[in-house]
Amino acid sequence: MGPHPAVAAIRLAVRRVLHDVLTEFHRHNGPDGHGRPAGEAGRPAPASVSRYAEAGAAGGPALPARPAFAERSALPDRPAAPLVLVACSGGADSMALASALAFEARKLDVRAGGITVDHNLQPGSGLRAAEVVTRLAAMDLDPVEAVAVHVGREGGPEAAARDARYAALDAAAERHGAAAVLLGHTRDDQAETVLLGLARGSGIRSLSGMAAASGPAGRYRRPFLQLDRQTARKACLVQSIPVWDDPHNIDPAYTRSRLRHEGLPALEKALGKGVVEALARTAQLSRDDADALDTWAAEAERSVRDETGQLECAKLYVLPPAVRRRVLRRAVIEAGAPAGSLFARHLEEVDRLITGWRGQRAINLPGRVEARRQGGRLVIRQS
Repeated sequence: MGPHPAVAAIRLAVRRVLHDVLTEFHRHNGPDGHGRPAGEAGRPAPASVSRYAEAGAAGGPALPARPAFAERSALPDRPAAPLVLVACSGGADSMALASALAFEARKLDVRAGGITVDHNLQPGSGLRAAEVVTRLAAMDLDPVEAVAVHVGREGGPEAAARDARYAALDAAAERHGAAAVLLGHTRDDQAETVLLGLARGSGIRSLSGMAAASGPAGRYRRPFLQLDRQTARKACLVQSIPVWDDPHNIDPAYTRSRLRHEGLPALEKALGKGVVEALARTAQLSRDDADALDTWAAEAERSVRDETGQLECAKLYVLPPAVRRRVLRRAVIEAGAPAGSLFARHLEEVDRLITGWRGQRAINLPGRVEARRQGGRLVIRQS
């Protein structure tokens, strides 16, 4: 008798991602797999790591003692197999992901480890992080590590926590030489992300939600984007895997929490079942369209610059608006504007220098960047 359908589903999703990671690993390291990933030459691989590293938690609460697992030991050469880490909060989605990774890695030429991030936002968070480390180690994941971070305030609490988390995961991936980091985002998370993008009115790229692979060289992989949250929870239940339900996930102070417990149920009540699946499908279709438009814009950009590299307004004017605004966005970011602070309203103002020129003054943009029309050219630079 095979595994429960929920367990089979999560394992299949992880297996597919691991096959992709292996294919890419061997493509870059040779068919025998004895090469090293970029940036890893001369760096010994850890035999076992389970430590409570602090990443900028100055001033935070005292952290518990490190779990008593083996420390890092140097090996003469790294194994000829990629390391895949799972980012695990201890919730049902990420614990299901960790269990599937542990199971599938044993069948493939893959090393599997785990990272949990302690955001220091709740009393006892350090103890919970240590418990997650213990559970990951019990699954025979190696290395396993807990990383404590300090969450700032820029962009709001949810954005600040996300930025701190990804910075910690990036550092962990570099530190351990990981080929990929698995994230437990489900189809439900994707639907929520699409609705949040729609509410911001930021265009088709916001509606495209989360990519199956993202980050530097596709480091972050999301195997569960085609699976619902209930499947992951059921997989934990039938395998008797303990999970932790983060109280922030039901706290109405957080936008995503309100959307999850009030917004989506209201939509399903008004429109019927299938809203989550439809939103996830919208994300994929929007991503395909956005990728095509980005490619078009990258090609068009070369044709709208003069011999000195300045953007010519007349040539920009004849481009389709969706393509033109992408060209403008790329130019503004290259001039120094932070991508996360650049919104649709900024690009609309810059676009009016092309399509509605009435002698306007320079447009001030994030990052002390300004855009002005001068002699038939669009000049974008830091002030």
